[in-house]
Amino acid sequence: MKTILTFAAAAGMGAAGLAQPAPPATSDLLRLRTAFEFVVHASYADTAPLFGPEGERAWVGKHWDPKFLHPQPARDEEGAVFTVQRGPVNEVWVNTLFDVEGRHFHYVYFMADLLVTTVDVRFKPIDASNTQVDVVFTRTALTTAGNERVKAMSETDKAADKVWSQKIEAYLAGRKS
Repeated sequence: MKTILTFAAAAGMGAAGLAQPAPPATSDLLRLRTAFEFVVHASYADTAPLFGPEGERAWVGKHWDPKFLHPQPARDEEGAVFTVQRGPVNEVWVNTLFDVEGRHFHYVYFMADLLVTTVDVRFKPIDASNTQVDVVFTRTALTTAGNERVKAMSETDKAADKVWSQKIEAYLAGRKS
């Protein structure tokens, strides 16, 4: 019995010596929220599918290439889990709400050891041919290294209304041709 206790005590001391550094104080971690809105010149029925991960392929650009882990085959639905590679960083996305009838989509994605982002998308049909889209990005750094990424991404978010609107309108115009 004495040997076991000695071993356990030694193992505990060894584990303490290998302990990870203490995480940064939460007051050192940045959390930024950016909200914007824009109008898509299309019905809600035509607009909503453009905001699912599969639907976004049509207008976002080549850097948006979600790899679905669930469901298979890939489709836009609540509970979908997919990854997106951005340079050396692999983002893991979860569609936490895909309520077409309620006009509300919500995503959470993680960049390991950097940040977590929530993306809240709500739709307001203005009339039969126009839909207002309200988007809120909330980015939270997980480490002090993530603070710079949160700042940079939040700056990009500030111009997203114009960029997204232009890309979607170009896509819709090409579809009509």
